[in-house]
Amino acid sequence: DAVHAGEMRVTVLDNEGRPVPGVAVYVEDATPSSAPTGTSAIMDQVEQRFVPHLLVVQTGTVVEFPNSDVVAHHVYSFSHPNQFKLPIYKGHAHAPVSFDENGVVVLGCNIHDHMLAYILVVDTPVFAKTDDDGVAMLDVQHGEDATVSIWSPRIRDDADSLSVSIGAVDHDTPVEFSLVKPLRAPHDDHSK
Repeated sequence: DAVHAGEMRVTVLDNEGRPVPGVAVYVEDATPSSAPTGTSAIMDQVEQRFVPHLLVVQTGTVVEFPNSDVVAHHVYSFSHPNQFKLPIYKGHAHAPVSFDENGVVVLGCNIHDHMLAYILVVDTPVFAKTDDDGVAMLDVQHGEDATVSIWSPRIRDDADSLSVSIGAVDHDTPVEFSLVKPLRAPHDDHSK
């Protein structure tokens, strides 16, 4: 019953069977873990957009919010318990923000209401986002039970249908999520 690593293929399809890119896919196991000290990620601002639109990080990750735009921004989140404010700035004016609690963090800009992005903070180092084919590859430990979950601001399906338990023997079996409800429209960077 040796534990060994491998890759798990996870596919996300919409209610019409089409691939869904940009969906967060992550493995939850019995022992939540925080990122090693010094783990960092970047949520940039370019052309009055947050880049990427969805960032997935492990609990304890420090996120930098550089402003690579020609205009100033005021980044904030009211998402409890990860709320923060980075008052109006350009460039690298603010220290990185540490995300020590798991959950969804909704980002906005106090100046540009159309700017919207998400940070999904997960208690695991095993996560990815689906590619244009709706596929994500996860590095998993074989020999352990796990739960694979997905999240996207576009998904309307009930939360309980967005996780699937994987037995220790099933790690080589591809996992497919077929969504039931139509997706929300992609965020248009210049719509209200």
